[in-house]
Amino acid sequence: MSRLRSRLESLGARARRSPRYQWWVLWVALSGLLATNLLFTVFVVALPEVSRSLHASVGAITWVVTGPLLAYGVVAPLVGKAGDLFGHRRLFMIGIMTETVAAALSALAPNAGVLIAARVLAGMVGASIGAASMALVLSVFDKSDRVKALGFWSLVGAGGPVIGVAVGGPVIQLFGWRWMFFLQVPLLLIAAALAIAVLPERAAGRRHLKWDELDLDWAGAASIAACVASFLLALTFLPNFGWSSPLVLGLVGFSVVSGIAFRAAERRASEPIFPLAYLHNRNFVFPIAAQSTANFAYLGAFFLTPLLLEESFGYLHNQSAVGFLSLPRPIVFSTIAPFAGYLAVRVGERTLAVVGTSAVVLSMGVFALAGHSTGLALVEFALFLSGMGLGVASPSLSSTVSNQFAPEDLGTAAASQQLMNQVGTVAGIQVMETVYEAALRGRHGPGALLHAFHLAYLVGGAVALVGVVAAAMSRSTERNLAPSFDAVEALDVTEHQPLVRPAAGQALPDNALPDRSLPHRPLPDQPIEAR
Repeated sequence: MSRLRSRLESLGARARRSPRYQWWVLWVALSGLLATNLLFTVFVVALPEVSRSLHASVGAITWVVTGPLLAYGVVAPLVGKAGDLFGHRRLFMIGIMTETVAAALSALAPNAGVLIAARVLAGMVGASIGAASMALVLSVFDKSDRVKALGFWSLVGAGGPVIGVAVGGPVIQLFGWRWMFFLQVPLLLIAAALAIAVLPERAAGRRHLKWDELDLDWAGAASIAACVASFLLALTFLPNFGWSSPLVLGLVGFSVVSGIAFRAAERRASEPIFPLAYLHNRNFVFPIAAQSTANFAYLGAFFLTPLLLEESFGYLHNQSAVGFLSLPRPIVFSTIAPFAGYLAVRVGERTLAVVGTSAVVLSMGVFALAGHSTGLALVEFALFLSGMGLGVASPSLSSTVSNQFAPEDLGTAAASQQLMNQVGTVAGIQVMETVYEAALRGRHGPGALLHAFHLAYLVGGAVALVGVVAAAMSRSTERNLAPSFDAVEALDVTEHQPLVRPAAGQALPDNALPDRSLPHRPLPDQPIEAR
């Protein structure tokens, strides 16, 4: 143990002396993200086996997937603010260790109730790991280089589930579903050890407030949680109950009322969960709208396309073939995203955001043309376009949003993106599935089946088209000719001087806030201009 500790201390000292320290932070943050998101897609495949093993209905076991999605969305704003107040490194470490406990509970779960509770806990913790790790990365990269880092972020975000499917499928088949969680535990422990050694002790987000000085926005936290939870529940119940169901309409109405209460709470709060001033910034509003609408189409098609392959192309009893045929989308996404991050530095974030979201729209149109006469060629081409589109757009959109936040609000920046992407994801899955089922109701035959799929894809394309318009309304980051971070001496991680956030209700200008997240390297104000 002492030898391991000395090696970790040596690794940490080496990282802090390195002129590329920000890249060390990125790789460590991504190790935690990878260990967390590996099981996102493969567990969906394992649901039938889990229901048989725990003697529960498939309907009940689906909450193993739905529950974490809801929990993730509900706690995201709160954990983002917690990182800003108490330190993102601390939140990251708490998240990793709690995720380890959740993985162990999942592996040992004696019944469906314990498994669902463990996965809900994992969803809550996943929000904290995602927000804290992104905030840590944003805090050590200057604004002009953040898009590069977020390209690799997108690689892990999309590539992790691919690795999970590739590794988890054989593990489930040979050893059973519990072993997925047993194998996750050492990955999380490795990520925790690297975080202890490498992550900055006092990164951006630590405001040095005393406990008696804290005025936590409990009203804002409760109202935004109620708003998000009721809206996501309404979307979850939508396929089974329909658009006109009193339950669905009641949940939507409660979500609207909670949203109004949230706005009122934020106007009064001295330490708001989300400063409303950012809603007046076009480079926050439009890119985040483009992110959520693009994810609506991408993830809606992600869950709909396997059904298309099974029911219209004859792969109903060949899950391996369906998984293999679906691989082009996440593979293209994960491989192109890092290159897109570097390209954005040259051509501007807005250009790549428009190109990427346009490709997502085009992919929905290609899906709507696929049929028996075209064979699988159009389906595979649509999968390629979809993966390429979101892979090109995601780094630029995330960077544009993040660059509008003061260093002391980077946790809020990360959490707001995660929250809106989560809403877009759940909305896309449920709405496109509902459109498909409504179009198919009372109709039979191959033609009716294809028509239902095509209509759902067209709805996804229409929503994604809104994202193209929103992306076009954003502005690229203005970059000066200052030396890159690599040419500057190593980051001093012992000091931090946060900016003062704008007062509540004060509108932010469209130009980016000055970056003080790197104490040894203050940057001048850099306006964001259209390119």
